[in-house]
Amino acid sequence: MNYRHVALTLLLGLANPGARGDSGVGYPEGYRDWHHVKSMVILPGHALENPFAGVHHIYANDAAKAGLKSSEYADGATFVFDLLATVQGGHAIQEGERKLVGVMVRDAARYTRTGGWGFEGFAANSHSRRLTSDGGAGCFGCHTSERAHGYVFTRARE
Repeated sequence: MNYRHVALTLLLGLANPGARGDSGVGYPEGYRDWHHVKSMVILPGHALENPFAGVHHIYANDAAKAGLKSSEYADGATFVFDLLATVQGGHAIQEGERKLVGVMVRDAARYTRTGGWGFEGFAANSHSRRLTSDGGAGCFGCHTSERAHGYVFTRARE
């Protein structure tokens, strides 16, 4: 995978908030009460540092969690990518301010150009300031590498 290309595509997709109409992907109210699937930290020096350095938490609703077992996702399956800045000190890395909330919603009929998934990003703690300007094409461009897994990077973990 060419991470520089991925980062450029993501930046272009997130660079011009409000440049297009509503993607139809809404802010996922209550997502922190969903299933926490995994966490990771991207530190300086990683290929995706710009724009994704920080603490990543991935949440899945019930339909998305069910799909993780088979890589087949029913309409309504939703993943949330919660990205927070890192705060380092005292020999620990902790969560800082929220940078963005990314949302991936399955609707095979509505999002045919992006593999049946709608994508949206919301700035920091805003429930309305949308970050995508390309209808999710930049997000999907990266997710195409995961076609065999339903375009989802996250895997089920026992």
